[in-house]
Amino acid sequence: MIRKRRPFKILLIEDNPGDVRLTMEAFKEGEMTVDLSVVMDGEEAIEFLRKQGKFEEAETPDLILLDLNLPRKDGREVLQEIKLDPVLRRIPVVVLTTSNADNDIIKSYNLHANCYINKPVDFDKFFDVIKKIQDFWLNTVMLPSSIQ
Repeated sequence: MIRKRRPFKILLIEDNPGDVRLTMEAFKEGEMTVDLSVVMDGEEAIEFLRKQGKFEEAETPDLILLDLNLPRKDGREVLQEIKLDPVLRRIPVVVLTTSNADNDIIKSYNLHANCYINKPVDFDKFFDVIKKIQDFWLNTVMLPSSIQ
């Protein structure tokens, strides 16, 4: 499949600066041009997606990478708000978290997560997971040319 030429927009919702840095590095090494925006808590995530406050110029992402354990508003609440919104719900949400608890997996899918990935702690495995996400969501899946 030939992907549109504009950069693929990803919103990373992650409060761990180390994981943010690793994710950025992994996407830089990828074959596709990615425009990665980062917010570090659930409240900011919703403001970004709704283009409120300091995010009024934010572009709607093509994909969301969501950690579950966030300050101010946790990832489960963020996921629920996204999937209840008639516009935002079309944006694929990949839950990327360290939790492998069955409860979190079930709840995420019940809230309509598009997939659930356990975030590896090993550096090389983490890079591999990001490359697989990039290959699947940027090269394999067909997404609408514009979410909005």
